[in-house]
Amino acid sequence: MNKKKVINDPVYGFVTIPNDFLFDLIEHPYFQRLRRIKQLGMAEYVYPGALHTRFHHALGAMHLMGEVITSLKSKGHAISDDECQAAQIAILLHDLGHGPFSHVLEHTLFDHVPHENISLLLMESLNREFGGALTLAIRMFSGQYERKFFHQLISSQLDIDRLDYLNRDCFFTGVTEGSIGSERIIKMMDVHDNQLVIEQKGVYSIENFLTSRRLMYWQVYLHKTSICAETMLVQIIRRARELCREGATVYATPALGLFLHGEVTLDEFRDDPQVLEAFTQLDDYDLWGAIKQWAHHPDRILRGLSRMLLERKLFKISLSNQPIETSVINLLRRDLRGQPGVTEADLSYLLVEGSTTNAAYVSNNRQNICVLTKNQRVVDIAEASDLPTIQALSKIVRKYYVCWAKTVYLQL
Repeated sequence: MNKKKVINDPVYGFVTIPNDFLFDLIEHPYFQRLRRIKQLGMAEYVYPGALHTRFHHALGAMHLMGEVITSLKSKGHAISDDECQAAQIAILLHDLGHGPFSHVLEHTLFDHVPHENISLLLMESLNREFGGALTLAIRMFSGQYERKFFHQLISSQLDIDRLDYLNRDCFFTGVTEGSIGSERIIKMMDVHDNQLVIEQKGVYSIENFLTSRRLMYWQVYLHKTSICAETMLVQIIRRARELCREGATVYATPALGLFLHGEVTLDEFRDDPQVLEAFTQLDDYDLWGAIKQWAHHPDRILRGLSRMLLERKLFKISLSNQPIETSVINLLRRDLRGQPGVTEADLSYLLVEGSTTNAAYVSNNRQNICVLTKNQRVVDIAEASDLPTIQALSKIVRKYYVCWAKTVYLQL
């Protein structure tokens, strides 16, 4: 079988799968599952074109990793074929641990189990299946490999993951203001004292990268309509789990049912092979299939919220730079409570408070973006830049919100 495949990627054009082993990993069911996990969760409710998947993203990241390594080798850095393949494996598989709707349900469907931990468990499972062929990739992914810049390429504030998803998300949402010059950034990457650095002439490209990231968070990832849709999805899962605990019949596929009926911890993922296996069978389709069934469930809250999400009858939302005043919350509670059939217990599903933060760059972090100056000094990007914008981008901005059901859709 010819495994030297060429893929036509809408962002980069023709992408080549480098070798037979990477092809085998892409063909594996663990990786094919990513076709059924959307990259941007509920963002399609705002941007109809945001239908791309983690599968798209992982292939693009693999391609960019190859480009980076080629560039670094051209600058005289010795990188073996094994290291090159391991780095591409690590970035290809870095998102295996994402559950349905990516980040949305990471702390709802599971008991605060970070997707990175599940990715590592799945990589270790693949390593056993392929006779230890992923050992070096796992060391890079987990930061245990002595050449630290490989881990920085996989996970840092300027990693291959971010370079791909910013360009890809811009492309599929149509938010062109968030586009970055990934090709130039890659060409400006270098290695100094075993750490990833940016050549000084690439400072302006990094400034654009950080500005674009900040913009994409407010305009796409933390768009108020996305927050509404995600809030509704979380409340739907919360209600379904509550009904399961009460012994009610709640439709679910076997994989989804396992996670609805119990608080699955990271230790259970590690110790119980059935839990990890169930996770590999779980994707967006399990949730959408269940929500379609729940739209006819006898429970009025589960039924009503499911119908509202399916029909895009979303919650209203109010955003503020300050915590939402208690008087506002009380007013909303009173109005909701006045609707026919709405009980006090229902309000926790129909009125949700929260906050969200956005920091394009965290300075004084162990994963700082470092610039190699012309006199061979390594400095933080905030120090290397002559623009005040970097300092502003380093500031963590927090916004507070309250979401509530529209009155017209409370006839559950």
